[in-house]
Amino acid sequence: MSEQNGHAAPCGPVHRLLELLADDAPAEEFGAVATAARTGGASPQELSEIERATATALRIRRALRQHRRREMELSALFDTASDLAALRDLDAVLKSIVRRARLLLGTDTAYLTLPDEEAGDTYMRVTDGSVSPLFQNLRLELGEGLGGLVAQTARPYATPDYRTDQRFHHTGNIDAGVVDEGLVGILGVPLLLGSRGNRGGKVIGALFAADRSPRPFTPDEVALLCSLAAHAAIAIDTAGAIADSRAALAELADANAVIREHSEAMQRAEEAHDRLTDLVLRGGDLTEVATAVAKLLDGALTIHDSEGRNLAAVRPDGSAFTETATDAARASDATQASLSAGRAVHRDATWTCAVLAGPRLLGSLTLHDRPHLDDPDRRLFERAGVITALLLLLRHSVAETENRVRGELIADLLAAPDRDPGALVGRGRRLGIDLEQPHLLLVAEAVGCAQEKLPGAAVQYLFGSESISAEHSGAAVLLVRDDRPPGEAARAAAAQLAHLVGAPVTVGATGPAAGPRAIAAAHAEAARCLRALQALGRVGDGAGVLELGFVGVLLGDSRDVSGFVNATLGSLLEYDARRGTALVRTLEAYFASGGSLTRAKDVLHVHVNTVVQRLDRIQALLGADWNSAERALELRLALRLHLLAQGQ
Repeated sequence: MSEQNGHAAPCGPVHRLLELLADDAPAEEFGAVATAARTGGASPQELSEIERATATALRIRRALRQHRRREMELSALFDTASDLAALRDLDAVLKSIVRRARLLLGTDTAYLTLPDEEAGDTYMRVTDGSVSPLFQNLRLELGEGLGGLVAQTARPYATPDYRTDQRFHHTGNIDAGVVDEGLVGILGVPLLLGSRGNRGGKVIGALFAADRSPRPFTPDEVALLCSLAAHAAIAIDTAGAIADSRAALAELADANAVIREHSEAMQRAEEAHDRLTDLVLRGGDLTEVATAVAKLLDGALTIHDSEGRNLAAVRPDGSAFTETATDAARASDATQASLSAGRAVHRDATWTCAVLAGPRLLGSLTLHDRPHLDDPDRRLFERAGVITALLLLLRHSVAETENRVRGELIADLLAAPDRDPGALVGRGRRLGIDLEQPHLLLVAEAVGCAQEKLPGAAVQYLFGSESISAEHSGAAVLLVRDDRPPGEAARAAAAQLAHLVGAPVTVGATGPAAGPRAIAAAHAEAARCLRALQALGRVGDGAGVLELGFVGVLLGDSRDVSGFVNATLGSLLEYDARRGTALVRTLEAYFASGGSLTRAKDVLHVHVNTVVQRLDRIQALLGADWNSAERALELRLALRLHLLAQGQ
């Protein structure tokens, strides 16, 4: 039995050791086999054999584990290489490498840092297993911490206890992040490009594995992390190469597009030059030029003269374009900017180009609904401005010639309207002027030497309209087709002519008048109105005869008494007629009594309070200045004329 036991006993423990090897059991269970044999009464020889078998089993276990670990590492490296071969997303590959580093080394966390060349420091690119936002957003100055040591030496470094390791430079922010994450044992290896082993090459980052407890890292673990770091460096380099290739391809595509656009622009420029030149040679007008430019630049186009008046407005399809008042005001401001800059300017999705003849502003072009113009289109737009300038100069030349002929007509009309009225009307019609239609008569004079510029300024002011001007008796005479009241037209002309000659211009106006005789009479009345303005010290102003009040009544040939009375007393007359009151009678008594309330109430046979109440009503109807010297004079004259008209 003992012999049986002596031969059978060793077989049982050996079999058990083989089972433990197959199950990859912990090392403690291998030691338990010898303990069980000793307890079971095994002989010393048997115990010695069992212990030797146990030692052999443990060596086999370590070898198997190393093989399995090597297989896992090789598999991980193979998977990483596969990721690199199919590289599409650099972030995904780096996250995979960091995750594998953490799993293969069995650490609590792993992370990868890259330098920020613009900021001049290093930042966390990828983390795995980190729980601290402070650590995840940590930025390291170059040369600081364990990562700085790795980057400076291009060699791997491991520390079992980061907090007590003095081989590298500790800083407050790095230590705070490490403590917040709870890291103790850290292994860092460089990401090298162009290196052989761990020597030489360019450091482009660092890969780390770390535990939250003290841990010494083995050479195998360092080698594994270096392999993963090499793959990470390859991934970053490959991604950079791909990005550079894409950038190079994009640059080539851009260059090709630029060449193609330049070629197309040259072709368009040639076509535009031929088309615009043909328009000029054929005597094309501004609308034809505007239509051609609008079609070439694919935007609505407006042409204005130097005063901002619309000369042409078309869309690319040739249809009319309606310009708003806001558009016109914006174009006026942009024209001044273009004049100062000497080129087309962009304002609120429109382009404006001043049309010049030397320093002289002839007008402007405005291109609508084009937020962007490339250089070829902008040059084409500016070239259209030159063509427009030629047409406007030609138009000005023709207009000046026509205006001289029309000026001769005005001179004959004003000098001898009764000589042959029919012939004067016929001459006017041949020149495009219908003297039998109502016209306003404006007579203008400028201050000092500016008077010499006034006839030319009047031509420019009336350019493009159905009105004409001429110099007569030392003043500029303007025969104007205008629906505005004479005073309003006079003030507008005074302002524009003053702007053109650079000095105050005074304008007297009357009308409307139709027919040679009436026009000649209106001219005389407008001239007297001009003299009255100058005598009143209103140089640089404009007015109509009726606006001068009683002065206008005295000056005007028509002497519209009822019009003056109604303009001055109309509100009181209407109030008396509607209410049955005596405001006009009260005003007459007040003036006749020298402004005395007492004498006025005696004349009116009413109480003084009644007089006061009536005067308050008169003030409400006529205005607070009714009793001023000038208004009182007009009111007294109007009262007198009213009484005379009533036969009183």
